[in-house]
Amino acid sequence: MSALELARWQFAVTTLYHFLFVPVTIGLAWFLVGFQTAWVRTGDERWLRLTRFFGKLFLINFALGVVTGIVQEFQFGMNWSAYSRYVGDIFGAPLAIEGLAAFFLESTFLGLWIFGWEFLKPKVHLACIWLVAIGSTLSAYWILAANSWMQHPVGYRINPVTHRAEMTSIAKVLTNPTLIRAFGHTVAAAGLTASLLVLGVAAWHLRRGSDTSLFAPVARAALWVSLAAGVATALLGHAQAQLMTKEQPMKMAAAEALYNTESGARFSLFDIGPWQKHPSKSLVSIGIPHALSILADNNWNGTVEGINDIQRQDVAKYGPGDYRPIVGVTYWSFRIMAGIGVVAIVFAVIGLWLARVPGRLERSHRFLRLAVWSVALPLAGNLAGWLFTEMGRQPWVVQGLLLTRNAVSPTVPAWWVGVTLFGFTALYGLLAFVEARLMIGAAQAGPDGAGAYKPVGDAPAKLPALSY
Repeated sequence: MSALELARWQFAVTTLYHFLFVPVTIGLAWFLVGFQTAWVRTGDERWLRLTRFFGKLFLINFALGVVTGIVQEFQFGMNWSAYSRYVGDIFGAPLAIEGLAAFFLESTFLGLWIFGWEFLKPKVHLACIWLVAIGSTLSAYWILAANSWMQHPVGYRINPVTHRAEMTSIAKVLTNPTLIRAFGHTVAAAGLTASLLVLGVAAWHLRRGSDTSLFAPVARAALWVSLAAGVATALLGHAQAQLMTKEQPMKMAAAEALYNTESGARFSLFDIGPWQKHPSKSLVSIGIPHALSILADNNWNGTVEGINDIQRQDVAKYGPGDYRPIVGVTYWSFRIMAGIGVVAIVFAVIGLWLARVPGRLERSHRFLRLAVWSVALPLAGNLAGWLFTEMGRQPWVVQGLLLTRNAVSPTVPAWWVGVTLFGFTALYGLLAFVEARLMIGAAQAGPDGAGAYKPVGDAPAKLPALSY
């Protein structure tokens, strides 16, 4: 394998692994905000126990997310130096802001939250977790600002002397329509991810009859959040896809295995093409007539461009080359992502239907068993979504500006990339094992007792720092 292929594999492994932690961190932070706010407002010890219990899960996940995120950013200078040189003036700005503002905000107040139980007044301590949640969400915005610029470059010019992209408007970069829709979609998906995690943990304890009075209300709340977040993810994803149809027509054509431009285009339910990297036709195709035109353009007979026609246009615009993504990966990753979203919504509806009768949800052991395993659903959906987002853009690393093959470091040999790829994969596999053991162990241990945690009036709560 070439250095380019190995570098792509390495970045894919580190990016997908890192993104296992990001949505959990964002979504779970807001659950902690809700739990602790309820405790401060009501004084009910159940909310305090839940705050500290899920706080442990949050801290485990946060630690692994930070470590993997730092390693990921190093690769821009190591394996992708040509990319960093070409777009560093633009791409580096959101990353710097994320590090200096959002990440420092998040980590500073997280430290105060961890160790401040004994020293900070309840309302001040509550403000710390609010700032952690805000910082986590802002981190996603800055990272998505950089990624959205790669999907849809705005606010830049190409310097005729240095032949590098230079920023002309930070406002346009930070208000990129691709960014606005991607951010909403990502945050909603994070809410779905965290809510199913909370539901799965609650379901595990409910099946064993432990702390039923504590976990039954949590399971119901998690179901409502799952339903709301699932619907929001679907609607925002639909809006994002409509924008992609205009800005990245090749990606959306590949997502539908639509090879030729059609009016009243069908929405593909199932498609099999030739066993090729870049097929030009379907062998078996089952779809709903006109549905894709409605989804893409809100028009019954709307015209949707096909892969073959867009390829000819790109050759005329950019010169000879193959500008098609791997259709099979793009097509199925899109369907896995969307399908998991639908399953999650249906699952939440079933759970809420069971919960309408007092005590019925707690006795539904089959549903609770499925709820424990449902934790994996949004994680798989998130990974499929990022595969679709990044693989569907190929062969571009920056849409219409820089090809992936021209972005790799020219002096790093393939054998060295292969060694580091093997090392990262082995290390991340070990970290995944450690993460799973810590998360499962902390979740099964259950919350601590609440009796010693009740503060007197507005005095500082005499609580120890969170520990494992």
